[in-house]
Amino acid sequence: MSPQPSGNLFRTADGHDLVLDRTFRAPATDVWAALTEPERTARWFGPWEGTPGAGGTVKVRLVHEEGQPWYDLRIDACEPPGLLALSSTDDNGTWHLTLTLAEANGTTTLRFTQHLTSADGVAEIGPGWEYYLDLLVAAHEGTPLPAFTEYYPAQRAYYLGLGGSGTV
Repeated sequence: MSPQPSGNLFRTADGHDLVLDRTFRAPATDVWAALTEPERTARWFGPWEGTPGAGGTVKVRLVHEEGQPWYDLRIDACEPPGLLALSSTDDNGTWHLTLTLAEANGTTTLRFTQHLTSADGVAEIGPGWEYYLDLLVAAHEGTPLPAFTEYYPAQRAYYLGLGGSGTV
């Protein structure tokens, strides 16, 4: 069965927020470690090196991207185990991401938000984040990692329906 898209697109004063949630049967501290410890991020996103903490910049190896490039991420906020805000700039512009964790009754919800200046490109961006967040879930649960081809172009129409364009 193909993974089902779950993201939402919300209009904000500055553009749009693309929001995706994932739930874990684990304490927030464990999910935080999966998001921030290099040996754990290596399992789903890529290893990183550098100085962690707010105001720092780390280099992340994007192991699921063609050529496995290294990518700079600035840590805008880091408040364990509940808030991580990141930003980066690449050929497609500046990316602003916020990850928040909320724990209740042994379950932690991760809310991933990408702050966008417009909805342009959400038809490609949305499936990409669905894929990466499902990689995180699979790595956390010890289940097989999904393939990107299960997400794109299959989820493109869903994200176009949210009001996003298909050009990055």
